[in-house]
Amino acid sequence: MRKKKNQLDVNADIKATALHSYDVHLDLGSRAYDILVERGLLARVGEEVSKRVAGGDPAGRVAVVITNPKVELYHGRVVMDSLTAAGFRVVPVVLAAGETYKTLQTVRRLYKIFHAEQLDRRAIVVALGGGVIGDVAGFAAASYNRGLDFVQVPTTLLAQVDSSVGGKTGVNFDNAKNLIGAFYQPKLVIIDPDTLRSLPIRERRSGLAEIIKYGIIYDKPFFDLLEREVGSLLRLSSAQLEYAISRSCEIKARVVEQDERDEGVRAILNYGHTVGHALESITHYRVYRHGEAIAIGMVSAALIGEELGLSSPEDTDAIIRIFTSAGFHVHLGEEIAVGGVMRLLSWDKKAVDGTARFVLMEKLGKVTPGHNVPPDVIRRALERQQAL
Repeated sequence: MRKKKNQLDVNADIKATALHSYDVHLDLGSRAYDILVERGLLARVGEEVSKRVAGGDPAGRVAVVITNPKVELYHGRVVMDSLTAAGFRVVPVVLAAGETYKTLQTVRRLYKIFHAEQLDRRAIVVALGGGVIGDVAGFAAASYNRGLDFVQVPTTLLAQVDSSVGGKTGVNFDNAKNLIGAFYQPKLVIIDPDTLRSLPIRERRSGLAEIIKYGIIYDKPFFDLLEREVGSLLRLSSAQLEYAISRSCEIKARVVEQDERDEGVRAILNYGHTVGHALESITHYRVYRHGEAIAIGMVSAALIGEELGLSSPEDTDAIIRIFTSAGFHVHLGEEIAVGGVMRLLSWDKKAVDGTARFVLMEKLGKVTPGHNVPPDVIRRALERQQAL
């Protein structure tokens, strides 16, 4: 029986449709959708999109596959062949890779292609790639012709467990991240863990940080499983890989069901992001992968919570231990000035009267948002982190 929508169910079941195959449902009423997780699923993208998005009748419908050069090389043909075989007319679009191209200029290029292809509102936009592709393609779909159907096919671990779920789309503007965008839910999310084999180890590790985050904020037994499996998950050899991805999506789905537009409880998904975003900014996004910065930020948040007496040293130690086991650097390097981080925190968009607001842990598996933390407490915690 499904829980009422005002309940956050830590032990909610994921529907296992076959061995190592999962179907996570995100219930937003008329905008509900499924998140499918299964190895080899790329070869069935056309079948699933036809059945779940096109109502079994893809005749005459266009599928615009938006990707980048590397993803096209590894995965483009199998996805486009699958869509063609299902009966869609496929329009491939290859965008340059990277955060630099997450701009209105890129979206304008997509509009021109959509217009040239004479897309009507029956067209389907398929985002095949990582977070940047999903954000840009999703925003183009949300805003062209007052909304086109949109399917996420994330190929990085970070996108699979984070950006592909929840409906946040958008682009950067004038050096501000995601300043222009929309909440626009996909019709379907298709996750094939086999795509992760094309990723370098550093990219896998970055995504693993977000998986660990879900254990910290929401599910202590899940955290315990991750602590046991962290090495094999990183090597993609764990029998728990599909479950770890699915459980992460399940937790995010349950949170988004409560707070689709990020006005309340959805803030818990930002655990570790206050300091993490400051680190990304202070190093001009050239030093840390997103997950690396967030891992450091989660240790910062644990130390701040401990300084305030909200959480225990034992839980802080567990967080440090799991990230260290996964190969993360959790200390603040000597090149990072605590004062510089403090200044950026005071300018954070969530700051109130120059005081940074944090999501903080009470215990493993439970966090609360909206903590105004005095600067001296933040400084003590960051100085402790520099000494780790």
